[in-house]
Amino acid sequence: MKQEKPMAGTGGQIYIPYGARAGEASAVYFTRDLSPEGLLRVFDRISHDLTGKVAVKLHTGEAEGPNIIPRPWVQALFDQRLDDDAAIVETNTYYEGSRYTTEQHLETLKTNGWTFCPVDITDAEGTAALPVAGGKWFDAMHVGDHLLRYDSFLALTHFKGHAMGGFGGSNKNIGIGCADGRIGKKAIHTTPGSDNMWDIDEEELMERMTESTKATIDHFAGHVAFVNVMRNMSVSCDCEGPGAEPVVTPDVGIVASFDILAADQACVDMIYALPDDGGRHMIERIESRHGLRQLAYMKELGMGHDRYALIDLDHKDKLITAAEAVMDIAPGWRPDAFNTFAGRNAI
Repeated sequence: MKQEKPMAGTGGQIYIPYGARAGEASAVYFTRDLSPEGLLRVFDRISHDLTGKVAVKLHTGEAEGPNIIPRPWVQALFDQRLDDDAAIVETNTYYEGSRYTTEQHLETLKTNGWTFCPVDITDAEGTAALPVAGGKWFDAMHVGDHLLRYDSFLALTHFKGHAMGGFGGSNKNIGIGCADGRIGKKAIHTTPGSDNMWDIDEEELMERMTESTKATIDHFAGHVAFVNVMRNMSVSCDCEGPGAEPVVTPDVGIVASFDILAADQACVDMIYALPDDGGRHMIERIESRHGLRQLAYMKELGMGHDRYALIDLDHKDKLITAAEAVMDIAPGWRPDAFNTFAGRNAI
């Protein structure tokens, strides 16, 4: 751990338009097809370096949470694209809930239907420290030690809002989701000696979370890819389960990239570009929590590019803008055929 407290950056509430950004651009693949077939389609574009034993980092959700990525989608991925030794990887939570202990977590996995493939609670037996190269908050981050048993890493992320992070994309999925439940997550959220376990927030939280992410993706360098599913985007995280705020932001599609910053930035750009003020609830959540610092700090740490070539898989790989990707989306959320699980948004 760093000994002297650094200064957090600023500007986490200020959106930087695409035209004001500088630097190289990365490929980001996009489809509007929110289905198992759509997921397989984007996966095929970013899967060739996912070799050996693959860890799939998925937010499996609190018990009966309504907004997680549908199980049939993930089952199709495991059945049709991944080898038998692939597994979903998770960690126990820092807060007390239905995934606080390994025993509780295993029961919640059954409740939520994650029974068709292995699920490895990576901190069930211990932790490992991964170095944080160039970090100002951490020299190392503690993750579940089982994570080191894998050769490749796929972040399969439900993109949504978050009570403290503003939004939860690949960065949050990895940075919080791979940090172990007792040491790593505490280092991200709590100042030593504080009686408030959530006392770290805004820009400092975004930076700590991002450094945690860097530790994991550096470990898997060359064998890591990112998929963000923009569906059922409550302003609440899946960690809030059935208590999540109702979904009001319209569904968008699926993005995938080898570049974590480009993937998360493209999703944020599409939220800002939604017609008829359709993204206003998510935008308010992101800006009020200073969540845009996630993106700026990823760029500062050299984790990727905030410029990208958005490749439309639905139209023969045509290059489009974020605004063009969402131009036909009507405001308001409408449940789809996969909203059949218990929870507030069930149909």
